[in-house]
Amino acid sequence: MLGDPRTCHLGEPLLPSREAVGELVELIRRVMFPGFFGQRGLSQSGLGSHVAGLVSRVREHAEAEARAALRYMEGLRGGTSKGSRGKPGSGGASVDDRACEVASAFVERLPELRRLLSLDVQAAYDGDPAAIHPDETIICYPGVDAVFAHRVAHEFYLMEVPLLPRIIQEMAHSRTGIDIHPGATIGESFFIDHGGAVVIGETTVIGSHVRLYQGVTLGAKSLEKDAHGRVVKGTKRHPTIGDRVTIYAGAVILGGDTVIGDDCVIGGGVFVTRSVPAGHVARQREPELVVRAHATGKRRGSSPEI
Repeated sequence: MLGDPRTCHLGEPLLPSREAVGELVELIRRVMFPGFFGQRGLSQSGLGSHVAGLVSRVREHAEAEARAALRYMEGLRGGTSKGSRGKPGSGGASVDDRACEVASAFVERLPELRRLLSLDVQAAYDGDPAAIHPDETIICYPGVDAVFAHRVAHEFYLMEVPLLPRIIQEMAHSRTGIDIHPGATIGESFFIDHGGAVVIGETTVIGSHVRLYQGVTLGAKSLEKDAHGRVVKGTKRHPTIGDRVTIYAGAVILGGDTVIGDDCVIGGGVFVTRSVPAGHVARQREPELVVRAHATGKRRGSSPEI
């Protein structure tokens, strides 16, 4: 039983550490939202040095975890498990060189990530009348947390770092109940209201100023299989959502060829498997409401309908 290779990972190459990845994510969170997490009471005069120190630690952690992920994948492919210099890694570079490139490229993306997250925070505040201040959305809202994690994971996904994006995403999924594949492309000012049971597939493309409510699924209609019965990978399986679209609770939108046009509203509980033109509303027919009197002491169902 203990020797089953499907549930044991022995020797090298070592896997990335979930604990270390969690530390990396929290360091990035402190860079994105200084003063909200980590050190309190920051002043404007000390902000630059504080963030510079955090960025240095982010670079160090990102390089270490990218190296572990790249070494692991190289080992699976029959390459070196040590990742030493001079050994080929991704694109002909050594694993160590590639990890350094990934860390540097990620750090260069931090200003753009912060710009995007600022817009997401504003979208959350503007979109929720119960929010008393944008600060509340950063500290409390699972939707903001999930989108933060996605934007971080998506950067590593674009750089083709194995495992690391999925670890970041699944840790956020555990915290928030919101499942966004790192490959999904999401535009500016994105807001998930309430959160919970939201699923966004890998090849989903979402425009700007889009709002989703709880229980929304942006999924695959069916899974194409090859001659051996294996699922075909690398195809567009998930829908495309235009700009300024609102998708209400429980809606299910499926299929890689399904396009929801700009300025559409998708009603709660609808099941969509074909495209909706721009500026349209998709909703279910209004169900018939049945109200029965409830008399104390009488068997339910024996009362007349009204």
